[in-house]
Amino acid sequence: MRWIDFENRAPTDGFPGWTPWAPERWQAWLATSQQYAAEMAALHAEAEALRQRGDAKGAAAKVAERNKVIDDHGQHWGALKEWMLALSHGKCWFSDTKDLFSHYEVEHFRPKKQAIDDETGERDGYWWLAFDYSNFRICGNVGNRKKGGWFPLQLGSRCSTYADRCEESEAPYLLDPTDPTDVEILAFDEEGKVIPAPGASGWQKERVEVSVERLKLDKHEPLVEARRAKWQEVTREIEGYLQAKQRSTRGTNPGAKRDLAGHIRKIRAAIEPDQALSSVARWCIAFRNDPVLLKLIA
Repeated sequence: MRWIDFENRAPTDGFPGWTPWAPERWQAWLATSQQYAAEMAALHAEAEALRQRGDAKGAAAKVAERNKVIDDHGQHWGALKEWMLALSHGKCWFSDTKDLFSHYEVEHFRPKKQAIDDETGERDGYWWLAFDYSNFRICGNVGNRKKGGWFPLQLGSRCSTYADRCEESEAPYLLDPTDPTDVEILAFDEEGKVIPAPGASGWQKERVEVSVERLKLDKHEPLVEARRAKWQEVTREIEGYLQAKQRSTRGTNPGAKRDLAGHIRKIRAAIEPDQALSSVARWCIAFRNDPVLLKLIA
């Protein structure tokens, strides 16, 4: 997982690898989102009114109509897929890979229709965020299909509803690649497995373990093998760097200095944001605790 700087970004922003949308196109997209949200809000209000009158069947029918608005307009969030992929250099936001985590999908961080908690069961989903692009993430379908509507909260956490919007106060188990504090608590080991970062609290460790399980981040063998290979690749460069560093400190040694620069160049390349599993490379460097190499990931 690598942090995606998603806040306050829009398809109208220009950056390498992306041709920005015209402002009119973006405004039209946002207006359509608001239209769909208003349709769902009206149906939700009708469902609540019927429920208060004791008409559970009628209320369920209105909820089904509300959910059909979501089902009928999936192409709307799909229109942002290429922009979102450009933000991550073509990588899945959760696995930090290209292609290894299967077909990319625009997934909803907070589920659209029903939210499922392993302990408390099912509750109404975050339907009001179905067309809110801040709730969109890019995820390979290996993890997305396993996740589904799963979105449990820490015991005692506030739970956002349409009547009481408080998403920022929720304490979800699922790690969010758009939250830098979430990304910082997820690390990797030499076997290609995801582990909690050093110093993680008990709750943070639990979030890592549960997120890894639900998103199949350690159950998809090609992904684990790719992480292992990346770790070994970077380790070889680090070992070469350390050997060249030792040789260069013995005196004037142009060859050692060239080797030193070459290894640093390759290590730096491995942590570039456009490289698959650059997050693994960064943790491989971090665990070696070399002052020079640590500056590369600072």
